[in-house]
Amino acid sequence: MTTPQQPEYADRSYRSPQGIVGGLLLLGFAAWIGGDALATGDGRVPWIAAAALLLVVPLIVAFTFRPVVYAGADRLRVRNPFRTVDLPWAAVADVRAGYSSEVITQDGTIYQLWSVPVSLRERKKAARRRDRAGDDTQEVRAAGADRTIAELRELAERGASRPTAQGAPRVRWAYEVIAPALAGLVLLVVLLVV
Repeated sequence: MTTPQQPEYADRSYRSPQGIVGGLLLLGFAAWIGGDALATGDGRVPWIAAAALLLVVPLIVAFTFRPVVYAGADRLRVRNPFRTVDLPWAAVADVRAGYSSEVITQDGTIYQLWSVPVSLRERKKAARRRDRAGDDTQEVRAAGADRTIAELRELAERGASRPTAQGAPRVRWAYEVIAPALAGLVLLVVLLVV
Protein backbone atom coordinates (compact mmCIF):
# COMPACT_ATOMS: atom_id res chain seq x y z
CA MET A 1 0.00 0.00 0.00
CA THR A 2 1.46 3.36 -1.01
CA THR A 3 1.04 6.53 0.94
CA PRO A 4 -0.56 9.43 -0.92
CA GLN A 5 1.81 12.24 -1.81
CA GLN A 6 1.25 15.73 -0.55
CA PRO A 7 -0.26 17.96 -3.25
CA GLU A 8 2.09 20.41 -4.97
CA TYR A 9 1.09 24.05 -4.69
CA ALA A 10 2.38 27.11 -6.47
CA ASP A 11 4.78 29.36 -4.65
CA ARG A 12 3.28 31.80 -2.17
CA SER A 13 4.22 35.36 -2.97
CA TYR A 14 4.56 38.27 -0.60
CA ARG A 15 4.48 41.84 -1.94
CA SER A 16 3.94 45.28 -0.52
CA PRO A 17 0.67 46.73 -1.89
CA GLN A 18 1.74 50.16 -0.65
CA GLY A 19 4.95 49.85 -2.66
CA ILE A 20 3.04 49.05 -5.83
CA VAL A 21 0.65 51.97 -5.34
CA GLY A 22 3.59 54.26 -4.62
CA GLY A 23 5.32 53.01 -7.76
CA LEU A 24 2.27 53.71 -9.89
CA LEU A 25 2.05 57.25 -8.51
CA LEU A 26 5.77 57.88 -9.06
CA LEU A 27 5.66 56.51 -12.61
CA GLY A 28 2.66 58.70 -13.36
CA PHE A 29 4.46 61.75 -11.98
CA ALA A 30 7.64 60.93 -13.96
CA ALA A 31 5.61 60.41 -17.14
CA TRP A 32 3.80 63.71 -16.61
CA ILE A 33 6.91 65.79 -15.91
CA GLY A 34 9.19 63.94 -18.35
CA GLY A 35 6.56 63.80 -21.08
CA ASP A 36 5.95 67.52 -20.77
CA ALA A 37 9.69 68.24 -20.99
CA LEU A 38 10.01 65.92 -24.02
CA ALA A 39 7.04 67.47 -25.82
CA THR A 40 7.48 71.17 -25.06
CA GLY A 41 11.14 71.55 -24.10
CA ASP A 42 13.59 73.62 -26.14
CA GLY A 43 17.25 72.95 -26.94
CA ARG A 44 18.76 70.22 -24.80
CA VAL A 45 15.79 69.94 -22.42
CA PRO A 46 14.17 66.99 -24.27
CA TRP A 47 17.48 65.12 -24.27
CA ILE A 48 18.03 65.79 -20.58
CA ALA A 49 14.45 64.68 -19.86
CA ALA A 50 14.97 61.46 -21.84
CA ALA A 51 18.19 60.71 -19.94
CA ALA A 52 16.52 61.49 -16.62
CA LEU A 53 13.61 59.17 -17.48
CA LEU A 54 16.08 56.45 -18.50
CA LEU A 55 17.65 56.80 -15.06
CA VAL A 56 14.52 57.26 -12.95
CA VAL A 57 12.05 54.76 -14.43
CA PRO A 58 14.21 51.63 -13.82
CA LEU A 59 14.90 52.81 -10.26
CA ILE A 60 11.19 53.34 -9.56
CA VAL A 61 10.44 49.88 -10.93
CA ALA A 62 13.33 48.37 -8.94
CA PHE A 63 12.26 49.81 -5.60
CA THR A 64 8.47 49.50 -5.93
CA PHE A 65 7.36 46.75 -8.35
CA ARG A 66 10.33 44.38 -8.34
CA PRO A 67 10.58 43.39 -4.65
CA VAL A 68 8.74 40.14 -3.92
CA VAL A 69 9.36 37.04 -1.82
CA TYR A 70 8.36 33.67 -3.27
CA ALA A 71 8.10 30.78 -0.83
CA GLY A 72 7.65 27.25 -2.16
CA ALA A 73 8.01 23.74 -0.86
CA ASP A 74 11.75 23.58 -1.58
CA ARG A 75 13.07 27.12 -1.51
CA LEU A 76 12.71 30.78 -0.73
CA ARG A 77 13.32 33.24 -3.58
CA VAL A 78 13.97 36.81 -2.49
CA ARG A 79 13.75 39.37 -5.30
CA ASN A 80 15.08 42.71 -4.10
CA PRO A 81 15.69 45.87 -6.16
CA PHE A 82 19.06 44.87 -7.62
CA ARG A 83 19.41 41.12 -7.06
CA THR A 84 17.54 37.85 -6.71
CA VAL A 85 18.56 35.31 -4.08
CA ASP A 86 17.48 31.66 -4.27
CA LEU A 87 17.70 29.98 -0.87
CA PRO A 88 16.94 26.28 -0.48
CA TRP A 89 15.13 25.82 2.83
CA ALA A 90 18.07 23.82 4.24
CA ALA A 91 20.27 26.92 3.80
CA VAL A 92 17.92 29.10 5.88
CA ALA A 93 18.86 29.40 9.55
CA ASP A 94 16.21 31.96 10.57
CA VAL A 95 13.66 34.44 9.30
CA ARG A 96 13.10 37.45 11.53
CA ALA A 97 11.53 40.88 11.66
CA GLY A 98 12.99 43.59 13.85
CA TYR A 99 13.18 47.01 12.26
CA SER A 100 13.29 45.23 8.89
CA SER A 101 12.47 41.73 7.66
CA GLU A 102 15.48 39.48 7.12
CA VAL A 103 16.44 35.94 6.26
CA ILE A 104 19.65 34.56 7.74
CA THR A 105 21.51 31.70 6.09
CA GLN A 106 23.37 28.89 7.83
CA ASP A 107 26.69 30.69 7.19
CA GLY A 108 25.39 33.91 8.79
CA THR A 109 24.72 35.93 5.65
CA ILE A 110 21.74 38.26 6.04
CA TYR A 111 19.41 39.15 3.17
CA GLN A 112 16.76 41.86 3.53
CA LEU A 113 13.17 41.09 2.52
CA TRP A 114 12.26 44.38 0.81
CA SER A 115 8.73 43.24 0.01
CA VAL A 116 7.84 42.53 3.65
CA PRO A 117 7.99 45.96 5.30
CA VAL A 118 7.89 46.17 9.07
CA SER A 119 5.53 48.78 10.44
CA LEU A 120 6.36 49.57 14.06
CA ARG A 121 3.15 51.56 14.23
CA GLU A 122 1.10 48.53 13.12
CA ARG A 123 3.02 46.34 15.57
CA LYS A 124 2.24 48.71 18.48
CA LYS A 125 -1.42 48.84 17.45
CA ALA A 126 -1.60 45.02 17.42
CA ALA A 127 0.02 44.89 20.86
CA ARG A 128 -2.51 47.38 22.25
CA ARG A 129 -5.40 45.31 20.84
CA ARG A 130 -3.90 42.17 22.38
CA ASP A 131 -3.50 43.89 25.75
CA ARG A 132 -7.05 45.25 25.74
CA ALA A 133 -8.49 41.86 24.84
CA GLY A 134 -6.29 40.07 27.36
CA ASP A 135 -5.24 37.69 24.58
CA ASP A 136 -1.85 36.01 24.86
CA THR A 137 -1.83 34.47 21.38
CA GLN A 138 0.21 36.55 18.95
CA GLU A 139 -0.98 34.66 15.88
CA VAL A 140 -4.50 36.05 16.07
CA ARG A 141 -3.67 39.73 16.35
CA ALA A 142 -0.14 39.98 14.95
CA ALA A 143 0.99 42.75 12.63
CA GLY A 144 1.16 41.96 8.90
CA ALA A 145 4.94 41.52 8.70
CA ASP A 146 4.92 39.35 11.83
CA ARG A 147 2.29 37.04 10.29
CA THR A 148 4.33 36.75 7.11
CA ILE A 149 7.53 36.01 9.05
CA ALA A 150 5.71 33.34 11.07
CA GLU A 151 4.49 31.71 7.82
CA LEU A 152 8.00 31.78 6.35
CA ARG A 153 9.48 30.26 9.52
CA GLU A 154 6.92 27.47 9.40
CA LEU A 155 7.70 26.79 5.73
CA ALA A 156 11.43 26.79 6.50
CA GLU A 157 11.01 24.28 9.33
CA ARG A 158 8.83 21.98 7.21
CA GLY A 159 10.98 22.20 4.10
CA ALA A 160 14.51 22.05 5.52
CA SER A 161 14.62 18.26 5.72
CA ARG A 162 13.29 17.63 2.21
CA PRO A 163 15.90 16.13 -0.13
CA THR A 164 14.86 18.59 -2.85
CA ALA A 165 15.40 21.57 -0.52
CA GLN A 166 19.15 21.10 -0.11
CA GLY A 167 21.90 23.18 -1.66
CA ALA A 168 23.69 26.49 -1.41
CA PRO A 169 22.22 29.96 -1.89
CA ARG A 170 22.47 31.46 -5.38
CA VAL A 171 22.60 35.20 -6.07
CA ARG A 172 21.82 36.78 -9.44
CA TRP A 173 22.22 40.50 -10.08
CA ALA A 174 19.38 42.32 -11.87
CA TYR A 175 21.27 43.69 -14.87
CA GLU A 176 17.93 44.41 -16.56
CA VAL A 177 17.49 47.17 -13.95
CA ILE A 178 21.12 48.18 -13.39
CA ALA A 179 22.12 48.62 -17.07
CA PRO A 180 19.41 51.12 -18.15
CA ALA A 181 19.73 53.11 -14.93
CA LEU A 182 23.50 53.29 -15.31
CA ALA A 183 23.14 54.26 -19.00
CA GLY A 184 20.68 56.99 -18.02
CA LEU A 185 23.05 58.27 -15.33
CA VAL A 186 26.02 58.41 -17.72
CA LEU A 187 23.94 60.09 -20.43
CA LEU A 188 22.55 62.61 -17.94
CA VAL A 189 26.02 63.49 -16.61
CA VAL A 190 27.38 63.90 -20.15
CA LEU A 191 24.46 66.13 -21.14
CA LEU A 192 24.78 68.28 -18.03
CA VAL A 193 28.56 68.67 -18.31
CA VAL A 194 28.70 69.41 -22.04
